[in-house]
Amino acid sequence: MSDDTSNAGDDITWAQFESVDLRVGTVVRAEAFPKAHKPAYKLWVDFGPAFGIRQTSAQITVHYTPETLIGRQVVGCLNLGEKNIAGFISNFLCTGFPDETGAIVLIGPDKRVPNGGKLF
Repeated sequence: MSDDTSNAGDDITWAQFESVDLRVGTVVRAEAFPKAHKPAYKLWVDFGPAFGIRQTSAQITVHYTPETLIGRQVVGCLNLGEKNIAGFISNFLCTGFPDETGAIVLIGPDKRVPNGGKLF
């Protein structure tokens, strides 16, 4: 899989960057999502008192099991709106990077931080 460099070198403004609401949360529930078109899990993530628990579908089955996801802190984009995925409403995007085979590796802080913290 090649790197996506289609926007390499295109500058954005600080205000544009600040408009992307990337926050940390802790996975509190994870389960298989057999209705998904591609292998995926349903995730419920606690983003703290201001944002609550949000849910998403994530295609992260190569590197993770539902059991290994519980308690893990992840970074989610909270302001992309809702998306219906095979009858399941996703209301945030869980973020990660593709490995050398294209399988997603989640991103998160290397030390525990309070849920709901914004990425700067």
